[in-house]
Amino acid sequence: MEIKDHILYGSNVKKMIPSPNHGGKFQDGYPDTIIMHYTGGPYKQSINTLTNPRVRASAHVVVDRDGSVTQLVPFNIIAWHAGKSYYNGRSGFNDFSIGIEMVNAGPLTKSGNVFRAWYGEAFSPSEVIEAVHRNETRPRYWQVYTPEQIETVKELAELLIDTYGIKYILGHEEIAPKRKLDPGPAFPLDKLRAQLLGSKRDETGAPEPPQVGRVVANSLNIRLRPRTDAPLVARPLPKGTKVYIKDEHNGWYKVTVEIEGWVFAKYIEPE
Repeated sequence: MEIKDHILYGSNVKKMIPSPNHGGKFQDGYPDTIIMHYTGGPYKQSINTLTNPRVRASAHVVVDRDGSVTQLVPFNIIAWHAGKSYYNGRSGFNDFSIGIEMVNAGPLTKSGNVFRAWYGEAFSPSEVIEAVHRNETRPRYWQVYTPEQIETVKELAELLIDTYGIKYILGHEEIAPKRKLDPGPAFPLDKLRAQLLGSKRDETGAPEPPQVGRVVANSLNIRLRPRTDAPLVARPLPKGTKVYIKDEHNGWYKVTVEIEGWVFAKYIEPE
């Protein structure tokens, strides 16, 4: 992919579908932030919504399940994707951020052996994880993102960083925590921004945590947060349980099994 005159081009980039839902040009020095979203609906419906002038909402791009990208607003123009927002002393994130929408249903409801989105579409268990959202305390079901989507978003974010000097990558859930859940726990937001923007762990030269591990204790508590007094999110994990490691913090791993939570890293043996 490449950007020419603030328009995205590439083999996986579809013809641009201009949205009327935008403001003027960014002021000098902006954009400096990327905001990650999910659409909360299928591709065609989402494109129709984000280009409907009555809706008055849009994003700069939409990344479909196959990793293809549709641009709606040039990257030098303010898109209306953040809404009322505040983070780290700044408000009104439309004015200094690029919005990336990913086609994803978001939270799901279990119905028998299938999982349903709010708009009725059904998903198989292989398309779903059970996890606790960063702004909630109880686990629920979420549609997974595809590897193709995650790879495209990473490549696009790298390109935006190089082109516009992006300094921050945030989720909609972080700038509007009382009203938004996107991109949700199924998207590896913490890992992606650490890879793209660096972290204190990188600066100290300490090794990245392994991606896969197994429990070596007889049983291991899995908690909502990386603290011994945090609530448990499930029964203790038995010895030998395979876990996927998503993040590390002060001697804890954030892991995913069928659910997501925090465990003591010293009881996980890398594979």
